[in-house]
Formats: sequence, structure tokens, C-alpha cells
Amino acid sequence: MIPRVIVTPISGYLSDRFDRRSVLAVMFGINLVHNILLGILILTDYAELWHLIVLSVVNGSARASQMPAGQALIVNLIPRDLLLNGIALNQATMHGSRLLGPAAIAPLLATAGSSGAFFVCSGFYAISLILTFRVKTASTGKLQPGKGFFANVNEGLKSVYKIPALRAIVLIAFFHCGLTMSFESVLPVLAENRLAAKGAGFSYLMMAVGAGAMVSVVLMAGIRDDSTKGRLFLYFGVLSGLSPFVLAFSSTMPLALFGAATMGATQAGFMTLTHTFIQSVTPDAIRGRVGGIYSMHIGGMMAFANLMNGWLADYVNPQILLAVASAGFVFIILLTWWQNALRKIYTEGLKI
Repeated sequence: MIPRVIVTPISGYLSDRFDRRSVLAVMFGINLVHNILLGILILTDYAELWHLIVLSVVNGSARASQMPAGQALIVNLIPRDLLLNGIALNQATMHGSRLLGPAAIAPLLATAGSSGAFFVCSGFYAISLILTFRVKTASTGKLQPGKGFFANVNEGLKSVYKIPALRAIVLIAFFHCGLTMSFESVLPVLAENRLAAKGAGFSYLMMAVGAGAMVSVVLMAGIRDDSTKGRLFLYFGVLSGLSPFVLAFSSTMPLALFGAATMGATQAGFMTLTHTFIQSVTPDAIRGRVGGIYSMHIGGMMAFANLMNGWLADYVNPQILLAVASAGFVFIILLTWWQNALRKIYTEGLKI
């Protein structure tokens, strides 16, 4: 996750400098080669820890670079009044992978081993690469003439903090990702200690998160009314802070799966609306750089919070970690009612 802090401003610049289709295709190609190499290393029993660390950086860098390019490209492919629909369906495919991915590789882990799972992933990346080449719409931003890399990246950073609505949305997403979405490092401990379920229990919980998220964003895809979007933004924010309490204090796997699915549904709904609002107020000329700065904020926060949660889980009950962080976000989002830009979004939506 470290590349999401370091790489995303660079990839955002590239997404405004070059054709966004090309940037996306290059990143899918890197991940295709990465997964094939990782599968070969595992299959031949040659993988060492340093191999995995280096390849994790490569994987994280390519995945982080896909985000600004992909998000900027979506806006150029669909009518502006259907922006939420397009982003929601795109988010559905991403969240659906949390459900379908573990389901696809589970039989392989039990039979062919983990190398088979990486080769399956390579196949999915190959399909993604082919589909990227089928996109016909050219999409690129506009750099400041006569200015270098740092000046142009700074243009995106200034825009994030200069536009009141954009600044407010990015900052609330920053806290949302840190306090409610950085649970991956806590789930394995919670599954083993609280639910007496080891690796399989963690997989089931992640699948439940993905299932809830996929259902939520698909249902959102048909929403057109701006005020409805604004109200849902507030409701999803509050509920994404409350839902981890169900998971944290579940004593049975069915109740824990329900809590995880609710977390996935509310968090995905909140982030889908966040993406939509950001794309609505961002000029296309700097869309890649703003997307990179946004990804740096939320990715950096998630990386840091996951690191801290993973460390604290060795000393503090993971239930307490989930509950305290979630309560903190509920408190923050209630405070935002007194912030003019966000209150206007909650009551009126954000006009496209």
C-alpha cells in the first residue's frame, strides 16, 4: 500500500500528460507480467521473502496507477447526467472481485496450490488488457505549458484545497478510509480470537464485505435525483461508522457475516458517491492529477491506519479497535453538519 502514497501523484500526472487508455493498458500489462512471474516463482518453489516484497511493490505501484487513469477515463465515456450510474457500475466490478475472487481461487488453494491462483489472476489481467485496447475514446488532460513535473502536480494539489466542495469531500473521505475502511489487518485476529475461525473465516468475512458492497452500488446505479444522492451520502456515512459495531461484537459467524456485509454495503455506497462528487467538480484538464492527489490521501491514510491497527491488535482487543475507530468517524461526520459545503451536499446534493 506504500505506493498509493508515493506513486499516485506521478500516475495522476501521467494520466493528464498521455492518453489515459495507454496509461491504463501499460499498468494492466505490468500486473499481467507480475502475476505470471509470481506464479512461476511459487510453482518452482523458488520464491523467497525479498522476491515477495519487491513484487508487492510492483503490484501496488501498478494498481495504484490504474486508479487515477481509470477514474478520469470513465467520465469521458458516459454522459454527465449518468455519472453516478457509470461510477457505481464500475465500483460494482471492483467490489464484486472481493466476492468472486476468493470464490474462484478457493478450489485451487485446496488442490493446485497458490501458484494456480496467481495464474488465474494473470488470465483476468490479460482480459482487462484486451478490453482496454477496445476503448475507442481518446482521453487526456492538459498540462500547464512551460512548467515542469512538480509545478503541474502542484496544480492538482492546489485545486483539491482551493475548491471548497472538493476540499471538504476529500477530507471526509480521508477520515472515512482511516477510521472505517482500514479493517483488513484486524479481521484475521478477530476471526481467530473472537469467532474461532482461522484462514477460512477471514476469507468468508472478506467475501461478505464484497457481497454487501456489490449489491449496494448496483442498486445505486439508477439514482438520478441530486438531493437523493446528498441524503444517501449522509446516511451511508453514519451507517458505515455504526456497522462495524455489529462485526466487532458478533459471537457467531452468521452475525459476523451480516455485520461484514453491512460494512461493505455502507462503505462502498459512501465511497461511490465520493468518487462521483469529486469527478463532478473537477475540470477534465486536471482530472488525472486531482485523482492522483485524492488517491494519495485515501491510500496513504488506509496504509498508515492498517499498519497501526495491525500493530495495536497484538496488544489491544480488536473489538475495541473497531468500535473506537467507528465511533470516531460517526462523531466526525455529525460535526460536518456545521460545515457549509458538506451540509449543502447533504441537503441538496451536488449539481453536475
